[in-house]
Amino acid sequence: MSSTGEAALSLVLLGNPNCGKTALFNLLTGSRQKVANYPGVTVDRKEGQLTTPAGRQFRLLDLPGAYSLNAASIDEEITRDVVLGALAGEQRPDMIVCVSDATNLKLNLRLVLEVKRLGLPMMLALNMTDLARKRGITIDVAALQRELDMPVVNTVAVRRGGASDLLAELESAVPAKPPGHAGARPPAAAWLAPDAADVTATQREVRRILAACVREPAIDTRFDERIDRVVLHPVWGLLILAATLFLMFQAVFSWARLPMEMITAGVGAFGEFLGTHMPESLLRSLLVDGIVAGVGGVLVFLPQILILFLFILALEDSGYLPRAAFLLDRLMGTVGLSGRSFIPLLSSFACAIPGIMAARTISNWRDRLATIMIAPLMTCSARLPVYALIIGAFIPQTMVGVFNLQGLVLFALYVAGVVSAMAVAAVLKMTVSKGLQHPLLLELPSYRLPHGRNLLLGLLERAKIFLLRVGNIILALTVLLWFLSTFPGAPEGASGPAIQYSYAGMLGQALEVIFAPIGFNWQISIALVPGMAAREVAVGALGTVYALSATGDDVAGQLGPLLAASWSLPTAFSLLAWFVFAPQCLATLAAVKRETNSWRYPLLMAGYLFTLAYLASFVTYRVALVLTGGGHA
Repeated sequence: MSSTGEAALSLVLLGNPNCGKTALFNLLTGSRQKVANYPGVTVDRKEGQLTTPAGRQFRLLDLPGAYSLNAASIDEEITRDVVLGALAGEQRPDMIVCVSDATNLKLNLRLVLEVKRLGLPMMLALNMTDLARKRGITIDVAALQRELDMPVVNTVAVRRGGASDLLAELESAVPAKPPGHAGARPPAAAWLAPDAADVTATQREVRRILAACVREPAIDTRFDERIDRVVLHPVWGLLILAATLFLMFQAVFSWARLPMEMITAGVGAFGEFLGTHMPESLLRSLLVDGIVAGVGGVLVFLPQILILFLFILALEDSGYLPRAAFLLDRLMGTVGLSGRSFIPLLSSFACAIPGIMAARTISNWRDRLATIMIAPLMTCSARLPVYALIIGAFIPQTMVGVFNLQGLVLFALYVAGVVSAMAVAAVLKMTVSKGLQHPLLLELPSYRLPHGRNLLLGLLERAKIFLLRVGNIILALTVLLWFLSTFPGAPEGASGPAIQYSYAGMLGQALEVIFAPIGFNWQISIALVPGMAAREVAVGALGTVYALSATGDDVAGQLGPLLAASWSLPTAFSLLAWFVFAPQCLATLAAVKRETNSWRYPLLMAGYLFTLAYLASFVTYRVALVLTGGGHA
């Protein structure tokens, strides 16, 4: 209850995706929020408590992003039903705050006008007004308020105090809820799905309001059109896209060599320092053979991951990525994928989890399911440390013309992931996904130079995520693996390294029976187990296992040369093939369970990925054995 004794009002935030609505919700509620799921679906329900400076209390609900009340996805259906008071267990709101991107009112005002016709209490929050001013966009707030006949306020959701105008308006404009208020709210007007004439009339009204209230700087589109004639060409455009991706993978190896060598030298020196200055003990083994060998073996790949994301962020900031989606739409349609699948699949190159969650925007369930099921085949960043380790150990740093051979192999692995995903999608099209194709509608932004600050912030965020995984998941699993690899000790008179007699050695030798036909030895078999928690852990696991397997003083910094001396070339190629299809990490399977609300699909995903991985590795290993004349594993 507030200081005045009135009941808390129900307030909802409504707006287009990416308008800053959730950032505004976080600013208003802080830690006073909880996240659950709406009954029967996997859509997030975010509720928080808001108390204004004057003490008024609100129950604040952050609705899923929607472009229209004419729902085209599960998220939009939830939003529409909450606004209309038609969702079971959810009371109709007392007040609606429409959050709009001030830099793109042409798109955002359509939803505002649709909700306004319902006759419910509402106001408009113009978010990102700081960006609008920087871009030379002038909005006459008073005129907009008159045209819409509702309160209009400016907000900057990413800035402290950026919602002060909204809070002031809530204190003055929202009526108190009287006792016994349940029947006091005005009913919503009847809503009918708009036809083509309604949509045309709404767009005409949007243009009229913009002409009266908004002044934008004149933009010369001739430059964009000239570039698009080449970039969106069905032949030249695809060649440019392929060349761009090719350059990206070349850079991952060429640019990262020096910082990787520095990190390797630092890790090696630190491990040697600990080994020299600490007496022989379990603690020294834990630090040198466990933590330094495991975590250090993964940390060295941070430069390559940052270079990969530098390209992705730059392409996104330049306005090129939506054009790549448009360019690939027809090609993806040939294998039964919706054009809307491009963005989720592109997100999966970073990690399959956000890619799977982004599939919520696909309205057709079968299209959405097909996208979820193939998202793990996109080569996520967690595979990069494994690829880089094996390629660095077995592929020479030679040049093929002007190209780096290691970069060529990495590019081929990414292509293999994409091709296999398209093949699986084609199979799903013929068996499960027989839904209708939906056209891809995209707003193509103007070309612009990538903003240095945005790139830096994006790279820092990616580095933070990677280091947190190294510091939490990978560290914990590395310590666990060290324990399993150290105990129990070798029996009296044992001739092999102690790890062969440990719990991990026993597990590895049991699994070797399964994996020997594809060329995997017991050390690789051990590494595959923690790799199920997170793929990049496999590198740390190999570092730990081989550090403890070594009979001399080998350290994690020598892992690449150690593998090159221990494995045959067919084994290395087989392991690369395995990781193209490697069964998903547990976090991804949990995300599939959450998005599909069933264990059926994550189990099906794990099963088909394991089968493909085993078959691909078996064929690769046997072919490589024939081509190389055999060899040890």
